[in-house]
Amino acid sequence: MAMRIRLSRAGAKKRPFYHIVAADSRNPRDGRFVEKLGVYNPMVPKDHADRLVIKEERIKYWLGVGALPTDRLARLFSDRGLTKKPPVPKQTRQHIPKEQRRAEKKKKEGEEGTAPAAGAAAPPAAKAAAPKADAAPAAKA
Repeated sequence: MAMRIRLSRAGAKKRPFYHIVAADSRNPRDGRFVEKLGVYNPMVPKDHADRLVIKEERIKYWLGVGALPTDRLARLFSDRGLTKKPPVPKQTRQHIPKEQRRAEKKKKEGEEGTAPAAGAAAPPAAKAAAPKADAAPAAKA
């Protein structure tokens, strides 16, 4: 039996509340579980004591017998010192601040403009389209 420590959703619509449970990985998210290990309330501020209420001894037991926590619970447990912090996966580009992405994009566009072999065919097409766009406002005036 592959055991997981995971979140089981409770609460109303748009008001999530989760039970932390030890369950067989083949069971549905809100289905049968072996033991209730605590509660997680994401609606409470992060520094509030009621955000994460857990039975630490039982969680240590389940981790000791091989139960794997989900990614979210691994992060929450690492804050409490129960597990080591999971590695942060490299994102596509969202992990880079917006200003830095824009600066990289401008730098890349500047490098493409100076490359003679790669940009030889593209500028004539762009120049051909530019006069048509300029001619339309002149005709209105």
